[in-house]
Amino acid sequence: MPTYRDQAIVLRTHKLAEADRIVTVLARERGKIRVVAKGVRRTKSKFGARLEPGMVVDLQCYEGRNLDTVTQAVTIHPYGEQIARDYRAYTVLSTILETADRVAEERLPMLQQYLLLQGALASLAGGAHDASLVLDAYLLRALAVAGWAPSFLDCARCGDPGPHLAFSVAGGGAVCPLCRTPGCAAPARATMELLAALLAGDWALADASHPQDRREGSGLTAAYVQWHLERGLRSLPHVERERLAATLPVNPVL
Repeated sequence: MPTYRDQAIVLRTHKLAEADRIVTVLARERGKIRVVAKGVRRTKSKFGARLEPGMVVDLQCYEGRNLDTVTQAVTIHPYGEQIARDYRAYTVLSTILETADRVAEERLPMLQQYLLLQGALASLAGGAHDASLVLDAYLLRALAVAGWAPSFLDCARCGDPGPHLAFSVAGGGAVCPLCRTPGCAAPARATMELLAALLAGDWALADASHPQDRREGSGLTAAYVQWHLERGLRSLPHVERERLAATLPVNPVL
């Protein structure tokens, strides 16, 4: 049977039969594909741990009638294993992988999405930036690559030069007073600047941002992403709970 090799990032897995798994990956050359990993749930499996969400692997498969079958998996970057050690980072990882799964299309090469996802996982595993900033940067860029780039300066509707401080989720971002509709958000200027920095990759500005601007920016980002994906992200509420818990004061032990 025809075989192939490709670099891939594991997006999700689910059980098949007694010892197998169906593994959904975003491959560098082939886009999103689903493959069968036979015997991967057995204790003695030679590559079970390599096919967990967030792992970057060199994958060898042979083509099947419905699903391809994994014959070899070699770890390139163990990002999933590294990130799983921190629960907050793991909830962010889950949202990133779910988003990648949603924006990618079956068997359609998406090199930009692949490189963007790999970069986000590397940043999250390295811990150089706050996990919530990495998440929002990835969400904004993933949608931009998919064709839904938000505007945080000029009016998204008429192009009137900004900055404008009204934000329309349905309208594509910042809107001028003439294009503003009821229900538009009115974020702080610093929040809009933070979101623009995350979209552009200006980490110096993003890392120096204030917590209240990050929280407001995260809310706008979540609303924008879920509007354009047309349904909610299942993993996102877990991230929101972690963000809320991180802002609560810790009571001293009496």
